[in-house]
Amino acid sequence: MKNIRFSLNALLIILMSMLTTSCKEVSDLEAGTENEQVQFYAEKRGTDDSKQKDNKDFKGGPVDFTDTAKKVLDAVVHIRSTQSQRSGNQDIQPQQLPDFFREFFGDRFQMPENMPQQPMYGSGSGVIIDEKGHIVTNNHVINNASELEVTLHNNETYKAVVIGADPATDLALLQIKGDNLKSLSFVNSDDVEIGEWVLAVGNPYSLYSTVTAGIVSAKARNINMNPEKLAVESFIQTDAAINPGNSGGALVDLDGKIVGINSAIATRTGSYTGYGFAIPSNIVTKVVSDLLKYGSVQRGMLGVTITTMNGNLAKEKKIDFVKGVWVETVGEESAAEKAGIEAGDIIVKADGINVTTSPRLQEIIAQHRPGDKISVVVNRKGKEKEFQVTLENVKGTTSFTKKENVEMLNYLGADFETLDKETAKKLNLDGGVRVVNLYPGVLRQKTQMRAGFIITHVDGKKVTDIKEMVTALENKKGGVMLEGVYEDMPGKQYYAFGLDS
Repeated sequence: MKNIRFSLNALLIILMSMLTTSCKEVSDLEAGTENEQVQFYAEKRGTDDSKQKDNKDFKGGPVDFTDTAKKVLDAVVHIRSTQSQRSGNQDIQPQQLPDFFREFFGDRFQMPENMPQQPMYGSGSGVIIDEKGHIVTNNHVINNASELEVTLHNNETYKAVVIGADPATDLALLQIKGDNLKSLSFVNSDDVEIGEWVLAVGNPYSLYSTVTAGIVSAKARNINMNPEKLAVESFIQTDAAINPGNSGGALVDLDGKIVGINSAIATRTGSYTGYGFAIPSNIVTKVVSDLLKYGSVQRGMLGVTITTMNGNLAKEKKIDFVKGVWVETVGEESAAEKAGIEAGDIIVKADGINVTTSPRLQEIIAQHRPGDKISVVVNRKGKEKEFQVTLENVKGTTSFTKKENVEMLNYLGADFETLDKETAKKLNLDGGVRVVNLYPGVLRQKTQMRAGFIITHVDGKKVTDIKEMVTALENKKGGVMLEGVYEDMPGKQYYAFGLDS
C-alpha cells in the first residue's frame, strides 16, 4: 500500500508540474471599475506622407507582416522560472488537486515525509527594452521563482536578476548581462486605435518565437483579474492569438513598436478563444521608469471610490444620465477631498482628457506620481466645475519612497519596508525590517523565508530600519544569520545564508 501511495504521490507531482502555466486566465468578463497608466520613453508615431500612404495601403488590402516580425523577434525572449517545491510533510488543499485525485483522497491530502524536492517549472515571455539588457515581463511569470533563465531568439541563454516588480499592475523588470542585445521601443498607447493591426509575439506552450496577428478589439478593459488591493487594470483587448506562455510578450504595431505587454486571456477552455489582453505601454513605461529610478512604483492617487456611469446607475441615483465616472465615496483627508471633489460628482475630464469609464480614469491618474497636480472636471447637479488636485500616495503624503543600496537589495531578492511603530509596539519590538515581497535571489534560493518575515537582528546586531540592515550587510562576506519574527507565528525564527565575496 505504501508503494502504491508513493507512486500516486509522484504521479501527482508530475501532473501538477505539467499543468504549470504562466498566462493568467479569466473565466468571466465582468464590467470593472479600476485601473492606471503612465509615460516613460514613448515615441510619437510618424505622420509623414509616405507613412500615411502605407497605412491606406494596409487598410485597402492584404497585409504583409514579415518586415514587422523580423524587427521584433530578436527582442522577445523566453523566460523559464524554477520553483523548488519544499520537501517534508506538506498539505495540499483539495482545490489544488485534479478531480480524479480529489475524489480518491477526499478532503485532505498529505505529502509523504522526507520526499525529495521536486522542482517545478513555469514558462513565459519577456521583451528587451534597452541595450543594458532590461527585460519587461509579467509579475505572475516570475512570482515564487527561485531562479530565472532567459533564452533569446538565437538560443543564447542567460541568468536573470529581478530589478523590481509591481503586483498591482502585474509587471516585473529583469536584467541580463549580454552583448549586442536587440531591443524594442514603446509608442504612446493613447494613440492606438480600435481596429488597428497588431502582432502578439511570445512563447505559447514553450513554442519559441511565435508571432500571431489580429486587431485591437477594445481599450480600457477591466476584467477583475488582479486580486491586489490597489490593482490597476485598463487592458488593450486584441483578437491576436494569445495562449499560456505568451504572458510578458510584446503586442506591437506594424512598425514593430510596443503598444502593450501581453498578460491575460478570457477563456473557459484554458486556451485562446478570441480574447487576449495586454497592459498598455503607457502603464508599462511609468512602472519601468519608477523601478529604475526609485526601486519601487510611485503611485499617485485621488482617494475616491468610483464606478462607470450608465443608464441604470442614473435611474438608481435619480439623476440625468451623463457620460463619465460616478464618485461613490471620497476618502477623508484624501487628495480629492482637499481639492473640493464630493461624493455624487461625475468626473467627465481628467488631466485635459475626456473620461467615460473608470478604467480610463485610473489609467490617466496612473501616469502621475505623488505631488503631481492635475485638473479634474466634474459634473455636479448639471453644472461643470473644475478642480486642481495634488495627488498623494497611499499614506496620504506627496513623498516618494526609494530603495537604499539597490544593488544589495536586488542581490537578496526582496522588497523591504521599515516596520511601522504601531506594529512594532504590538509585537513588543524596538523596530525591524519587514520582507514585503520575495523575488529570485539569495533569500529565496538559500532559505525558506516567506514574505512577512520581520528582521530584527543581523548576526546578532539589532536593526530597526532598512538603512541599519543594509549597513550591517553591505561589507559582509561569508555566512549571515538573520533573526526575526512573523506576526502569525510564535517565537523567534532564524535564517542562515552566505554572501559572495
